Amino acid sequence: MKNKRNKFYVATAAVAATATMVAVAPALAASSFSDVKAGDAHYEAIAALHEAGIISGYPDGTFKPNANVTRGQAAKIIAGVLSLDTKNVENPEFADIPKSHQYYGPIAALAAVDAMEIYEDNTIEPNEVITRGELAYMISQALGLNAEGESPFKDVPADSDYAYFVTALYEAGIAQGISETEFGVENNVKRGQLATFILNAINTLTEQPETPVETTGDTFKLSILHVNDTHARTNEMPKLATAVKEQRATKENVLALHGGDAFSGTLYFNEFHGKADLELLNEIGFDAMVFGNHEFDLGSSAEGHQALADFVKGAKFSFVSANVDFSADDKFTGLFTDLVASEPENGKIYSGIVKEINGEKVGIFGLTTEETLDIASPDKVTFSNYIEEAKKAVAAFEGMGVNKIVALTHIGYNDNPNVDNDILLAKNVPGIDVIVGGHDHTKLDEPFVVDTNTVGEAKDATLIVQANEYVKYLGTLDVTFDDKGVVTEYEGKLIDLGKVAEDEALVKLLAPYKAKVDEVNNKEIGVTLTEALANPRASESSLESVRSNETALGNIITDGMLAKAQQYTDKTVVMALQNGGGIREAIPAGNITVGQVISVLPFGNTLALMDVTGAELKTAFEISVKNAPKENGGFLHIAGAKLQYDSSKEVGSRVVSIEYFDKATGKYVALEDDKTYTVATNAFTAKQGGDGYDVFKKAYDEGRVTDLGLSDWENFQEQLLSLKEVKTTTEGRIVDIAKPAQSEEQAK
Repeated sequence: MKNKRNKFYVATAAVAATATMVAVAPALAASSFSDVKAGDAHYEAIAALHEAGIISGYPDGTFKPNANVTRGQAAKIIAGVLSLDTKNVENPEFADIPKSHQYYGPIAALAAVDAMEIYEDNTIEPNEVITRGELAYMISQALGLNAEGESPFKDVPADSDYAYFVTALYEAGIAQGISETEFGVENNVKRGQLATFILNAINTLTEQPETPVETTGDTFKLSILHVNDTHARTNEMPKLATAVKEQRATKENVLALHGGDAFSGTLYFNEFHGKADLELLNEIGFDAMVFGNHEFDLGSSAEGHQALADFVKGAKFSFVSANVDFSADDKFTGLFTDLVASEPENGKIYSGIVKEINGEKVGIFGLTTEETLDIASPDKVTFSNYIEEAKKAVAAFEGMGVNKIVALTHIGYNDNPNVDNDILLAKNVPGIDVIVGGHDHTKLDEPFVVDTNTVGEAKDATLIVQANEYVKYLGTLDVTFDDKGVVTEYEGKLIDLGKVAEDEALVKLLAPYKAKVDEVNNKEIGVTLTEALANPRASESSLESVRSNETALGNIITDGMLAKAQQYTDKTVVMALQNGGGIREAIPAGNITVGQVISVLPFGNTLALMDVTGAELKTAFEISVKNAPKENGGFLHIAGAKLQYDSSKEVGSRVVSIEYFDKATGKYVALEDDKTYTVATNAFTAKQGGDGYDVFKKAYDEGRVTDLGLSDWENFQEQLLSLKEVKTTTEGRIVDIAKPAQSEEQAK
């Protein structure tokens, strides 16, 4: 910090007698700036101050909320908000700005009330970027604020130049730190941040309804920041860090929560098994995380859940898991307890935790979908009923005198009602105030309110929020509780992280991981596509999906599985099967890279051989098409065989015919119920019975499965390299006779 002409002692109250605070009403119309949209971090402040004529944008129609603010710009805005007389001033002399300078009037007016820092050489440096510490001085002096205690920020010790002014702003509720322990005193102020600072100051001093109210009388306002299903999109974390910091800088009583599924999905996970994500999540600063089903993807590997145990140990936050039992897995010894903790430790797993925030206790418990048994590899980790465990958790919190309760879940907003979902949780378990969810990747633009129970009777409101997927959004929820812990007011939205600047510190943390990923990701395998290999998902306009239809991508994958499997056995492998839910990405036209291959099959599965009867295969295919024409993650893609089914028939009676290619005759022949066949599939499906294939799990339990230990993505890459021409069309391997033939080739 540069030396100043005037040392800081006691804040003055001169402005109270010389200025009038400009009133600012909430903006009712949308922002007129092309780069400021509803849901952005500082949208309300920018829109309100622009509508009031306090701030303006650039000639190109933008506001540039992430641009730095200069000392002169800050002076002009603050003087304008206070209605200071910038014309009739004492005309002080400054060494670097003449009286004709555009910012001279505002600077002189603020200097008159000791609210403008002047350097020892009598300069102002109006074009210098202003820091958060300097802005704290300017605003607190201009408003005549007094500090009574000390701030909680370690970067602003009591004897530092800005301590008094940061504390004054903090106590007035105008500004918060970039984290619980750091104010960011030397950080540059951005235009969007300044708008929020100013609006908070106006609201605080004019006592408008929009004023942030924390613990006032019988109410308590809690701000929840949340993400879910981040799936190793580690490269997006720097944007998340910026958004979280901006929210913490403008809100009190902040709770940051992760709704699970940090594992699996990109090369960052394949290369580092969660280490990269953890380092960045720790830096951002979360309060709690629940386990998603993909956290258990590595359970069948040689190392088991070692990566997950290391992830837990290294976390600078707690994990909540009321319906998951880790006690049978030695890797979690000392990390897991099924108790509710009032003083939780970082790097530990609890049924629930109590966080004390500004003197108020908030209970947080976790739930993970029981479908994890079918769609991941939990190994020795077990799961219990979510409703029963939720009731126990709520009772435990209430017994501790906690009446504000948050369920952090990974069970899906409105997912399979036969298993679990958030709406049913809210209706079945009284006492839950907020459900922060994940698992089904739902984009809830605003909170969903459940205010009736299972029989339609009125109940206290439960708010459900979820923030889509892949670090696309930061969810925010501001909720006010009465003295009984009942939700009385709320406002929730999603911040589009695609429009947020990256945090420089997180970019530096990411750099070594990114370098390794880029090296692997960009390596070309030697195959060029003239057309993309699509990986469709169902939408409002089409039911075509990798989870309900044959795809060219699925055909190539299974062809590779079939060819590779036949190299490892003397038996005849009649077909290969791949669950559609395990095929995760498309491959665009152009030169195929290793990274693209891995992104298609990111779960680290291995190839397995399985001996099953014709009757068992028929049972499996009935499971495959049970949801048709809608999606099913267990939908089986096929090589070496053909399936016909009728989606108009009753579930369990849809398979019309199953034929495999008999090399001896050169023809397709029907499966025989009592004959045993050798098929190839992935270990997830064969060994774990994943996606509900208990018929395959039975075969594994009876010793009829052999895991070949061959990487699925490497098999896929090898198959691509073997092809003279990569087909991007389907071949009629799977046909729903209830629908018209999809091509002339399929109709043959």
